Amino acid sequence: MAGIARITPSLSVTLCRTQAVPAVTSITVRNNTTQAPKQEKSTYGPLKDQDRIFTNLYGRYDFKLKGAMARGSWYKTKEIIEKGHEWILKETVTSGLRGRGGAGFPTGMKWGFMNKPSDGRPKYLVVNADEGEPGTCKDREIMRHDPHKLIEGCLVAGRAMHARAAYIYIRGEFYNEASNLQIAINEAYNAGLIGKNACNSGYDFDVFVHRGAGAYICGEETALIESLEGKQGKPRLKPPFPADVGVFGCPTTVSNVETVAVAPDICRRGGEWFASFGRDRNRGTKLFNISGHVNNPTTVEEEMSIPLRDLIERHAGGVIGGWDNLLAVIPGGSSTPLIPKE
Repeated sequence: MAGIARITPSLSVTLCRTQAVPAVTSITVRNNTTQAPKQEKSTYGPLKDQDRIFTNLYGRYDFKLKGAMARGSWYKTKEIIEKGHEWILKETVTSGLRGRGGAGFPTGMKWGFMNKPSDGRPKYLVVNADEGEPGTCKDREIMRHDPHKLIEGCLVAGRAMHARAAYIYIRGEFYNEASNLQIAINEAYNAGLIGKNACNSGYDFDVFVHRGAGAYICGEETALIESLEGKQGKPRLKPPFPADVGVFGCPTTVSNVETVAVAPDICRRGGEWFASFGRDRNRGTKLFNISGHVNNPTTVEEEMSIPLRDLIERHAGGVIGGWDNLLAVIPGGSSTPLIPKE
C-alpha cells in the first residue's frame, strides 16, 4: 500500500493513503523573518540531545515541579524577568522564532505590538491550546508531560508584553492534559513562581486554565476570545485586532502553546543559540508529529529545515513498505494540500 505526506512549520506531519501520486525526496519548511543572524549550513539535523528544549515528550519522567526543575525548568527565571521586557523581546527577535501554531508570524514582532503606552487597561496573554485540527497533537504532549515548560513560558512571554495574566484555552477533550496543567499551576503558585511577586521578581502574574467545549472554530483567535468571555465561539471582524481590543475589551496577544513554551530556553541560552538551527527565515527547533503510514508514529523535536525523508526514516521508522511506497505528504493536518512525492 502507498501513502501521502505534507509539512508545515507550525503543525504536524501526517502520512496517509490515497490514489497514486508522484513523490518527494525531501521537504524544507520556510518562513519569512529577516532579524536572525545569517548562517551558512549545508545539512540540517539530527538534533543533539543537549539541544532539545522538550525533554519529557514521552512521559518517562515526573511532570510535576520537582521533576521539571531537575530537567532545567524555572532555572534563573527570576533573572530573566528582572532583565525586563525589552531584553526578552530582543532575544526573541534575535532567535528568529515564528509562531508555531500555523501562521508563522514573527513572534518578537507580534509580542512587541503590546508595548504601547498604557491607557489603564490590563493586558493579557491567551495561549491557544485548542489544537482541534485533525491529525495534529504536538501541543498535547507538552501539556500532558511537561506542563511547567508552558507555565514558565507564560510568565516570560507575559513579562515581554506587560501582561498581568495568562489564560490557557485548552481543548475540552484534553481532560488529562487540563488536569496536569492545573496540578502544575497549583504547584507554581505554592512555590511562589507565579502569582503576586512571581519568582521574587516584584512582578505579579496569574495563570488560569479555561476548558473549551469542542468547537473547531475556536482555534481561530477571535472566536477563542469570544468563547473565553462566555459567548458563542464566533470570529470577530478585524480591525480592531486583539492587540487593541482582545479578551474583556483589553489588549491581548494570542500565541500557540509551543511558541510560548520555548521562550524561557531562548532567554536562558540566548537568541543566537536558537537561531543557529535551521536556515534563514526558518530558524530554531520544532515539534513534529508524524502519523499515518509509518512504522513508528511519534512526536519528536527536530531542527527546522531537516529533510522530510530524514525526519520520517530517523524518527518514525520509515514509510510502511519502504520509501518507494510513499505517495504524498500531508504537512499540517487534514486541511492542508497534499505534497506529491515527486
